Amino acid sequence: RMKFQYGDACLSQQQVYEWSRKFANGVTSMKDAPRLDQAHRVVTPENTAAVEAIVRENLLVTLNETAASLNISHGSAHHIVHDVLQFHKVSARWVPWQLTPEFKDRRTDACEELLRCFEREGNDFLARIVTGDETWVHFHQPETKRASKEWRHSSSPKPKKFRTQPSAGKVMLTLFWDEKGVILEHYTPRGTTVTSASYSDLLKNHLQPAIKSKRCGLLSTGILLQHDNARPHTARTTVATIKDLHFECLPHPA
Repeated sequence: RMKFQYGDACLSQQQVYEWSRKFANGVTSMKDAPRLDQAHRVVTPENTAAVEAIVRENLLVTLNETAASLNISHGSAHHIVHDVLQFHKVSARWVPWQLTPEFKDRRTDACEELLRCFEREGNDFLARIVTGDETWVHFHQPETKRASKEWRHSSSPKPKKFRTQPSAGKVMLTLFWDEKGVILEHYTPRGTTVTSASYSDLLKNHLQPAIKSKRCGLLSTGILLQHDNARPHTARTTVATIKDLHFECLPHPA
């Protein structure tokens, strides 16, 4: 009857007999009985404080090292660190480079200046911004392991994925865009590099005509060009070209 009423959640007949025997012997609690090696036996204020001091002194310390220092078990150290002190090990996040105080101040100044411009002009300020950047485009980009997953039955053979070269070649893409989308895509010819002369030619003979044809009236409002401080962008030739085109460069901290 119990099996029919409760289904798989019902205790087995052997478990019912076992609990009936325990209740007959005076057992009233359904919690696990404490064991000699349980962690809570050594979870004292003194041990907890000692573990916290060890962890704070060396954030790379292992549980085995902590347990050996205090002559406690690995399980006890794990219980104190994770459950009592609520410590969890996390991996460091990769960042492009370490920012010095000087670079941080420059970024703060640039952001504050941009915010002041936005407060003065509002959305009209954002509409005038044209951003440019370079990136490498690979001829072949292999799919990731996650993207190559296929639906299969458990009895089906597993698909194979062969190792391939990351790329058969690459080319430099210079991209310009504004709030409405991409304005210009320009691929640097193979075997050449981006120089101040080539970048100036790109601004004058490619970007300006593209803005004129794709963003009617934007040139008359005054282009706010935003690009990084790479050498081809800050060279005298480039600065002179930007001035001749009546563009204005926005501050960039990098």
